Amino acid sequence: MYEDQIDKIIDKYGTEEGILIQLLLDIQHEFNWIPKEAIKRISERLKIPYSHIFRIASFYAALSLKPIGRHLIQVCLGTACHVRGGSKILDTVEDTLEMKAGNTTDDNKFTLKGVNCLGCCAQGPMLMVDNDYYGGVTATQVKGILEKYK
Repeated sequence: MYEDQIDKIIDKYGTEEGILIQLLLDIQHEFNWIPKEAIKRISERLKIPYSHIFRIASFYAALSLKPIGRHLIQVCLGTACHVRGGSKILDTVEDTLEMKAGNTTDDNKFTLKGVNCLGCCAQGPMLMVDNDYYGGVTATQVKGILEKYK
């Protein structure tokens, strides 16, 4: 199903050493996730064991083996954000979207993740939608923030 597109991405890198993570990122960018067919094709073409590719794809939080919604929402649950109400922000996003973290809405519009750190500890609690950061977020601001992406 995806073979031609996957081959085109693989061909871009040829047999360069150390390209696996970037290759997986490119495939995810193309399909919004990393299909099992892509892992199989990479394994066949680059002679890398399927288990090794799968281990890499499942280890890194930036990679997803499940389809991701058009907008990725990440709520920081690191220590600094947690003490400032990060878990309350996550609960509010879950209630607003009527879904739990780690899932994608039925319309594939949003994927929600709780993450360990967004690197903006002084501005917590942090909410990130796609590449947009929102610091000092309150539960009452969540709905307005999400409205921008509907």
